Amino acid sequence: MSCSHMRTIHDVAPSARGCEECLKIGSAWVHLRLCRACGHVGCCDQSPHRHARAHFEATAHPIVEGYDPPEGWGWCYVDDTEVELPDQTPQQGPIPRFV
Repeated sequence: MSCSHMRTIHDVAPSARGCEECLKIGSAWVHLRLCRACGHVGCCDQSPHRHARAHFEATAHPIVEGYDPPEGWGWCYVDDTEVELPDQTPQQGPIPRFV
């Protein structure tokens, strides 16, 4: 399957040094996902609150990057497929571990 949302990928600055919402509520996460449309950092679908998916559902920003640890792959929620990113977003300092 191909992805028709590659034009939504931008160079972004991460919004937080962990899942933005989990940090606010003191919750743990498993892995982080970085929105490549706006830079929102949210937790993955294996995390208790699934904040990255919630961000997609609220904004329709389709593509996230595997961010913790930096993995260099992308995922399109709309097309439900892995996508090749043009670059990898550098982390802003060490990310705290929760799980």
